[in-house]
Amino acid sequence: MISDVVSNSTDGRSSAKVLPGCNEVSVPAALLKRSLRQAERRGHLRAYALIAPLFLFVLLSFVLPLGTILVRSFHNTTVPEGLANTINAVRAWNGTRQETPPEPVYAALATDMKIAARDQTTGDIAARLNIEQSGLRAAFMKASRRVNARDEGPWKEVFVGADPAWGETPVWGTIRNLASSNNDLFLLSALDMRRDTAGSIVMQPSAERVYVDVFLRTAGISIMVTLMCLALGFPISYLLAHSKDRVANLLLILVLLPFWTSLLVRTTAWIVLLQENGVINSFLKSVGLISSPVPMMFNRFGVVIAMTHILLPFTILPMYSVMRQIPSSYVRAARSLGASPTTCFLRVYLPQCVPGMSAGALLVFILALGYYITPALLGGAGDQMVSYFIADNLTRSLNWGLAAALGALLLVAVLALYYVYDRFVGITNMRLA
Repeated sequence: MISDVVSNSTDGRSSAKVLPGCNEVSVPAALLKRSLRQAERRGHLRAYALIAPLFLFVLLSFVLPLGTILVRSFHNTTVPEGLANTINAVRAWNGTRQETPPEPVYAALATDMKIAARDQTTGDIAARLNIEQSGLRAAFMKASRRVNARDEGPWKEVFVGADPAWGETPVWGTIRNLASSNNDLFLLSALDMRRDTAGSIVMQPSAERVYVDVFLRTAGISIMVTLMCLALGFPISYLLAHSKDRVANLLLILVLLPFWTSLLVRTTAWIVLLQENGVINSFLKSVGLISSPVPMMFNRFGVVIAMTHILLPFTILPMYSVMRQIPSSYVRAARSLGASPTTCFLRVYLPQCVPGMSAGALLVFILALGYYITPALLGGAGDQMVSYFIADNLTRSLNWGLAAALGALLLVAVLALYYVYDRFVGITNMRLA
C-alpha cells in the first residue's frame, strides 16, 4: 500500500493522495511504524558501535586473562597427555583388582617416560605429580634416568630399584586421580581436602591444613576493617553533610587527599609511624606513657589500622551522598511532635542513612578481601590474607592451578556476598524508601 502526502503551500494544510483500494489511515501508520523501527535499529547500532571499543578493551584486558587463570583451577593436561599409555594401563590393572601393578603397567610408564624425555616434558610431569604427593618428583626423575638408559625390560625391577615408592599403591592412585584433564584436585586443595588413593575425598592431615584458616582470617580482618570504617566514617560524613558549603568542600578535600596518594606510599608512611623507633613510639616515650616500644608492626593491629585509613574514603563518600539528600524537615517534624533528640536520630535520621552505610560497608569489605600490599608489609606470618598466598603460588611456588583455585573461591565468595546484599539489603532499602 502506497500513499503520497502532499503539502499545500497556499493554506498550510496537508492533503493525502491515496491510490484506489488503499486504506487512507492504515498506510501512513504502517509506514510510520516501519520508520520508527528502522530509526530505533540505527540508534541501537550507533550505541553498540560507540561502546564496542570499550567492550573489546575490557574483554581483552580483563575477561580473557581472568578466565584463562580461572580455567587452570580445574583444567590441566600435563599428566593426561604426558602419561597417556600409563593411564590406560592403570585403568586395565584396576579392573583386575590386583594389589600390585603388573609388568604391562610399568612397561607403559617406561614408554611414556621415553616419550617425555624426547619431548622435554619430564620436569613438567614430575612437578605436577609432586604437587599431589610430596616426593614424587624425585622418584619420577630417578626412574626416568634409569629407564632412558635402557632399551628393554623387565621394567618393574627398574622402577622399584630407582625408588621403592613405585612398588606401592599410593603413587599409582595419584596417577589415576590425575587421569582426567578436568578434575577438582586444586579446588579441593584450596579447601584443605584431597582425594586418597581410592579416589575418595578426605581432609588433609592437620599439619597441612592452611587455606581454610586463611579464608577465615581474611574474612575476619575484612569485617574488622569494615566496622572500623563505619565507626569512623559516619561522624565524618555527618559533619560533611551538615556543614556550610565552604567548610564541607574543605573537609571533603582533606578526605580525598589521601585517596589520591599512591597505596604503596601510604603503606610506607604507616611503617614510619608504627615502627619501634617511629613517630608514635617516640612520642609516647617522650611524654612518659611507655618505657619500651610498643609492637605495632608485623601484627594484626598494624594491618587493621593501615587498611582502615586507606579504605575510609570508600565508606565516607557513599554515606555523605545519602546524608546530603535527607530532608532536615523530617527531624524538625519529629521534634515538633515531642520526640527527643536521641529518638529523632535513631528512628528518623539513622534509618534513612542505611542505604549509604550498606553500600559503603559492601564496597570496603569487598576491597579488603583482596588486599595484598598492606598485610604483606605491615603484617606478620599470621596476618597474611588470601591474596598473599595467591601471589606466592604464582611467583615462588609456580603452582598456577592452586593460585587459580584460591582466586576462584575468593571470586565465588564475593559474588555470593553481592547476591546476599542485593537480595536482602536491597529489599530493606526499597522498604525504607
